[in-house]
Order: sequence, then C-alpha cells, then structure tokens
Amino acid sequence: MNPFAPARDFLDLTLQGLSPNQTSWHTPTLQAQWLGHGLLELAPHAANPQQEHILLSTGVHGNETAPIEILNSIVADLLAGTLPLACRILVVLGNIPAMQSGKRFVDYDMNRLFDGAHQKQPTAQEAHRAAELEQAASRFFATTPATAPRRHYDLHTAIRGSVFERFAIYPFIHDRAHNREQLAWLLGADVDTVLLHSKPAATYSYYTSERCGADSFTLELGKARPFGQNDLSRFAGIDRALRELLAGRRIAAANPDISAVRLFKAKYDIVKHSGDFVLHLADDVENFTALPHGMTIAEDVDTRYVADGGEERILFPNPKVGIGLRAGIVIEPATLD
Repeated sequence: MNPFAPARDFLDLTLQGLSPNQTSWHTPTLQAQWLGHGLLELAPHAANPQQEHILLSTGVHGNETAPIEILNSIVADLLAGTLPLACRILVVLGNIPAMQSGKRFVDYDMNRLFDGAHQKQPTAQEAHRAAELEQAASRFFATTPATAPRRHYDLHTAIRGSVFERFAIYPFIHDRAHNREQLAWLLGADVDTVLLHSKPAATYSYYTSERCGADSFTLELGKARPFGQNDLSRFAGIDRALRELLAGRRIAAANPDISAVRLFKAKYDIVKHSGDFVLHLADDVENFTALPHGMTIAEDVDTRYVADGGEERILFPNPKVGIGLRAGIVIEPATLD
C-alpha cells in the first residue's frame, strides 16, 4: 500500500498540502512516521544504541531544488526497500510555500530566522515554520542516546556560481573541537571546501549544532535551478555519500586524512547600513572569488570595506539584502587547531 496516495511520493504530497493515508506505518525494512507537512521520520526495525541519528533538511530556500529532488529519491528508495536503512533519520522539507512558488522565500529568508530569531519577524510566514523546524529537530535529538552520533546536513544550492563548486559551512561551535571524521566524510561526498564560521548565526545548522549537540553543516552543492531543470549527475557525490551512510556501508577512518580539504574562516561581514550601499563587484561574481589587496569591496556612507593582504575572498555577495543585513562575507584561509 502506498501511504502517499493519491500523490505519488513524499515531495508530491508535501507540495500538494495533503496528508498520508496513515501517519505511522511499517515496511519490511523500516518504520515510518509522518510528523507533519514535510516532516518524515524513518528508523530501522532493529535499533542499535550506537546507530547514527541524522537530520536531513532541504528546501529551507524554496528555489534550491536539486537537493530536494535528491532527498525525495532517497526517501522513495528507502520506503520501497531497495535502499536499506541502518540509522534513524528525520527528513525535513523546509519552506513549503516558497517551494510551491519557486521562490527563495515568501516574506523573509528562513535561514536567518533560527535560534529564536523568528521571534523578531512575527508577521513573516517563514517565522512560524522556522519555529516548527526548531521544535522538530529538538524532539528528534531529545530521544537520541547521549553517546550516539548526531548529525545534521542542511542541503542547499547557491544563488550564484562558485570558484569551488561544492562547499560546506561549519557553524561556530564555541568550545567544541571540529570533527575531523566529518570533514573526511564531506571530502568523500565531493565537498572539498569548508568555511569554519567564527560566530553564532541564525541558521538551521547553527541551531542544531548549538542547541542539539549535533555535528551540523550547511552544504552548498551547486547552482539553484527550478524543479526539473537540474543536472543531477553533478550531485552524484552527495547522493552516493548519503546512500552509503544511511545504509551503514561507510566505515569511518580512525585517523582521517583531510589534507585535501580547503579550509577558510570568516574574517568579517559586509553589512548594508543604508540605501547608499554600493558593492563594487560584478553582479555575476562567483563565491570564493579572490579580492586583490587594496581593492575597495563596498562603500556605505562613511564606511569603506577594503581588501587587505591578498588572501581574502568573497562569499555570498548580495547588495539586494535589506538594510541592516549581511551583504557578503570576507573570508581568508584557515587551519584547524
């Protein structure tokens, strides 16, 4: 029996605003629970105290469709029994109205509304959903054994191209150590560039890292395109790595070699303080573009942002953000302590 009938699958059901025929069901290989629109928990019948507990989220930006299609395909194979499941997972489709309309967001960028920031934007559609996704993550990890691995991979694609096509953002982890084994897993997923964030943020991955104790990452996996227009072969690395991980086929190395990972750290944010803000970069400038020493990056009334040292690069440049928001991040090379 297909619990998603008359819709074809998890994604169709979510986009149509429907609910499955039943909210809890079993297949020969797993047990499934529908927790709400775009929220599906799957677990193997035989639990292992040391099994990984993994939150897989996508669609926090509604127009970033390739990871949505990838996760939907993985869910379909898990439910069909063609992909075994060796860990407990929560699959989250984030901003459903934006996904339905093909927009990044409807009222407000959802990935700036986590860790309580949604309280500052009470009229935004995304605020209610961000609070709901926080609660879903907290409930999921609250039932995770204290010694079991906790992971969160928040899958995205970027507005613009990138010098390094696939990269990860490792949220600020305060006094914890960076997980080298997880960096090695990213490398195996063809994600060879990582930004080590230097301060708290209102992102979903920061929330699960800080509030739920998970190894969390925001993964930027390519260019944002509409549904049906993605070349999914360009996402083969993350698709393969997730399938191996969920099926329990991956063996973690005791001393992982992460020498091939490019590491960067945030140096400072470029903030848009007024309507006079000017970003001195081309509209099509790519993420990780190098900034020559002495270049004026941006100006805003009495503030000038000038490149210094010759090793800086730009990340997420966007002069169209609202006043008071970040219009880009200046980054520089980093090493692990």
